[in-house]
Amino acid sequence: MATPPSLIAWNRTGRVPALVLGALWLSLATHVVFVVARPSWWIVPALLVGWFLADAASGIVHMVMDYQPCPPELGLDRLYFYQGSRESDHYQSLIRTVMRDVNPFQRVVFDFKTHHPRPDALGRRTLWRQIGSTVMVATLPLSLALNVLALMTPLPGWAMAGAVALLLGGSFAQFFHGSLHRAHNPWPITAMRRVGLLMTPQAHQKHHDTLKRDFSTNCGWSNPFLNPVFAFGYRRGWFRDEGLEPARASPEVSAR
Repeated sequence: MATPPSLIAWNRTGRVPALVLGALWLSLATHVVFVVARPSWWIVPALLVGWFLADAASGIVHMVMDYQPCPPELGLDRLYFYQGSRESDHYQSLIRTVMRDVNPFQRVVFDFKTHHPRPDALGRRTLWRQIGSTVMVATLPLSLALNVLALMTPLPGWAMAGAVALLLGGSFAQFFHGSLHRAHNPWPITAMRRVGLLMTPQAHQKHHDTLKRDFSTNCGWSNPFLNPVFAFGYRRGWFRDEGLEPARASPEVSAR
């Protein structure tokens, strides 16, 4: 389904990203208030468990998206196999035309496809392009619902702490992924890598070398658990190599 023109125009002004991300930060800050108001010795373990679960979620999503086929009728193959300059007016016009009729889910799937042959492309994506769909569809609604639940029930502080780590790691998973394909990153990314809360580009390279292991992109703690899952699914035919690239369906994909 095409995005309504009015929403496109509003989004271009930056108001949609600002409002959504502002709501997310405000909601997460409310979680922290509940954590402080309901202290527990279990808060630190819960934070680590929440961060682990966010990492596992990044791996599961990555695993599925990598091998999720792109419907050939969408014309995404025209972008993926384009042979001319991607800075050209022709390509920029083409990507606007194709993406106009692509839903947010298929756009995310396509981003995962393109980052294999052109890894640095993911690092050049804007923050909103990387995390916007995840925040709007999943983490912001879950965060708001959790705040309502915490107001209505004596939800323990450790549970809220785990939720903060999970929602924060889940919201920014694709941003963390993109940071693995950038030479220069904000200092918090570097600091988190130093203490092991985020993985290094060298660790992530193991995934690109095979495309069949180490799918997690946050800290990598869950990779030893998810690698056997993928191996089992691959043997059963759940993940097929044909899904790694968009199917060629459009003629003259290299037309300029």
